[in-house]
Amino acid sequence: MALEEFRADAMRCTRCTYCRWIPFDLIKSDRFAKGCPSMEAGKFHAYSAGGRLVTALSLMDGRSTVTEKTKDSVFKCTLCGQCDVSCKMCRYDMEPLAAMRELRFDLVENGHTLPQLEPVLESLRTEFNMLGKPADERGDWAKTLKVKDLTKEKAEVVFHAGCRYSFDGDLGPVARLSVKILQEAGVDVGIFGEAEHCCGGRAYGMGYRGDLDNSARHNLRAWKAAGVKTVVTPCSDCFHTFKRLYTAEAGSDIEVIHMVQFVDRLVKEGKLKFTKEVPMTVTYHDPCHLGRQGEDYVPWSGTEKKIFGQAVAYDPPKPRYTGAFGVYEPPRDVLKAIPGLKLVEMERNREAAWCCGAGGGAREAYPEFSAATANERIEEAATTGADAIVSACPWCEQNFGDAVEAGAGALKVFDVMALVGMALGIEEEA
Repeated sequence: MALEEFRADAMRCTRCTYCRWIPFDLIKSDRFAKGCPSMEAGKFHAYSAGGRLVTALSLMDGRSTVTEKTKDSVFKCTLCGQCDVSCKMCRYDMEPLAAMRELRFDLVENGHTLPQLEPVLESLRTEFNMLGKPADERGDWAKTLKVKDLTKEKAEVVFHAGCRYSFDGDLGPVARLSVKILQEAGVDVGIFGEAEHCCGGRAYGMGYRGDLDNSARHNLRAWKAAGVKTVVTPCSDCFHTFKRLYTAEAGSDIEVIHMVQFVDRLVKEGKLKFTKEVPMTVTYHDPCHLGRQGEDYVPWSGTEKKIFGQAVAYDPPKPRYTGAFGVYEPPRDVLKAIPGLKLVEMERNREAAWCCGAGGGAREAYPEFSAATANERIEEAATTGADAIVSACPWCEQNFGDAVEAGAGALKVFDVMALVGMALGIEEEA
């Protein structure tokens, strides 16, 4: 697509500023009513979805040029999609999140890039990961495991760890636990180890769509060669990329499932049984890419028309991604099934969840903004009285862990799989 294709979105926006808030019917207090981390940081309309649509229209019409302030407003955003959810509560003819992505693509393709992101992209292109680590170290997290090597043998299920679980030593135990949990349930699972490549989704969010295409081609080819029928990942970024972007960009008939969904299925089928109590009160944080952006992709091809020259309609009806059908219940059902564990909710949850602050290149390009966004979520989690904040994404967990370590609060930070491991009695070294 091209930025010009979003001209109608830019023209239709009424600048109502609803994109700044969570949907009004989900607001429980004025303290936790806001939904846009970027607006909280920028304190100016240009940092909202509506403001970026104004920017896009101005650039398309040649009324302005790209400056450093323009780049700041366009890139200082986690692309969490909260604005998209709120907008679609009352509009059916706009795609603010897609328009903001296209605005980034346009800037990048015209050379208006952020120098902070260049090392990250270089790492992806040469070492096939987003963390600047040597490619031959990608499989080190699994060295103590006895698991199939899919470069040499076949398996029905591939476990795709993702960049952060593969290279972040603090999070490596989650990946190992996940494989052990699958093996405990008798799943025919394998890994690619150091041959695994980044999903490409974070590069796409940063504005580099060509890098997504490269990653998709490699991974789809590798899965097909290994005879894989199902891809399981504990990373919500990878899940969203495989589920939504690969299908949209490259096409794929392989089942993609997040680890929490797979565990929920295995528990309900009786293939996993929790035998240990985990006496803890936790609150669950919905990752943006698993929650509101975790809906199934539905291909659409049609035309837009206007009824009586006014009301917009689509023929055939166009899929409407409202965030309501993301992956919300599986992680909660898993947590509720753990003996002794109590789950309490934050005010902003499910499609109204506040972002962790790590997405869209924010953690890499704007660390202070990213940290402030995480601090806000930690503060909200603390009001629930929980002992810990739990999530299902390594980027969320890392950002929350850094915030707590920096003094944001006393909450513990866990992945859902860490608690599942405790309930199954599966031990994993730190």
